[in-house]
Amino acid sequence: MRLHDLKPRQGARHRRKRLGQGEASGHGKTSGRGGKGQTARSGSSIRIGFEGGQMPLIRRMPKRGFNNARFKTNYLPVNLDDLNRFDDGARVDEAQLRKAGLANGRIDRIKILGGGELQKKLVVCAHAFSASARAKIEARGGTCEVVSVRASGPSAPAQ
Repeated sequence: MRLHDLKPRQGARHRRKRLGQGEASGHGKTSGRGGKGQTARSGSSIRIGFEGGQMPLIRRMPKRGFNNARFKTNYLPVNLDDLNRFDDGARVDEAQLRKAGLANGRIDRIKILGGGELQKKLVVCAHAFSASARAKIEARGGTCEVVSVRASGPSAPAQ
């Protein structure tokens, strides 16, 4: 088989719909656009949820209740088997994890999860540990240090 022998599978390619080719073609006259009006015009597009000037459903619905998404604590997850790349007895903190590419992103907190097996004795510093991760690290003779989040804004002036 050569490159010029390759063809798409049967039914994978469709003919382009030829519009405006006369009444008998089935796509003549209005060319599949229906009658008159805004959608029959060229260049027209109506945004999603637009109801012709009527108050849209999303704005008619009452907005009630509390959503905790804005206040949720987000963590960057790091599995235990990813920590095997560090040397035995090393101290692994946020800077080391980011440098190794294990914790990428703008989230400030890192959580160590118990996925995989840890092969080395490490001192791991993170913002949170799962129970299984803590047990596996300590079973290898390592230690888990919980660190606090650094302040994101400027400190308040002293009074």
